[in-house]
Amino acid sequence: MEPNELAKAFVDRYYSTFDTNRQGLDNLYQDGSTLSFGGEQFQGAQNIAAKLASLPFQHCKHYMRTLDCQPSGPAGGFFVFVTGNLQVAGEQGFPKFCQTFHLMPTPQGSFYLQNDIFRLNCP
Repeated sequence: MEPNELAKAFVDRYYSTFDTNRQGLDNLYQDGSTLSFGGEQFQGAQNIAAKLASLPFQHCKHYMRTLDCQPSGPAGGFFVFVTGNLQVAGEQGFPKFCQTFHLMPTPQGSFYLQNDIFRLNCP
């Protein structure tokens, strides 16, 4: 699978799961993973899962606008940069967001998130 196809498939799955069942993302992070969310940093799968579970909304919808992907060295990882809009259930407007994923391969042939950076771009 081409890098852009792989990135698109991953991002589609990630946002579909995030939008409806964030607990389903827990297996994408490992103990060495880091999440930056709105300027706060969380280290390790357990802390990342706790942060995602603590968000003050249950359902939302990500509308992806752009996706860029680059290989990240000899280990076979990828950097994925996404921009889009976010709709939160019960809220007005669609704030813009950007998110960067650093995907790393697992020995089983799938990928996990080594790094995840999310930021709302509010005026």
